[in-house]
Amino acid sequence: MNNTINKLQQFSAPTGRVLLATMFFMAGLTKITGYAGTQGYMEAMGVPGMLLPLVIILEVFGGLAIMLGFKTRLVAFALAGFSIISAVLFHADFSDQMQMTLFMKNISIAGAFLILVAQGPGAYALDNKASNSSQ
Repeated sequence: MNNTINKLQQFSAPTGRVLLATMFFMAGLTKITGYAGTQGYMEAMGVPGMLLPLVIILEVFGGLAIMLGFKTRLVAFALAGFSIISAVLFHADFSDQMQMTLFMKNISIAGAFLILVAQGPGAYALDNKASNSSQ
């Protein structure tokens, strides 16, 4: 039974990282291809459009870093903060059921990232290679 639990833990961590981070990676790519529209939406919501390149960098490279387990705790902390800020800035209209759902999605994602901050990347992560080589 312990062996089964260990195998489950071994494969659930990298699978969870990939599933969690794919949304950010894909969203960043979509923002590149729809740059003007995204910038306009941000500005309509009161967020300076000049921040869009930083958002794209965080989503694309942050997503990749989480998938690979590279600087996991730091990047997960940044993406948790980003998720909370995005929820508040873009989805705080609780009179609209869809916006409330999107708000809760972002808050839940922030929670998942904070678990990564607390627990680390788990198995099959570049962070593990770095800590093994320094010993």
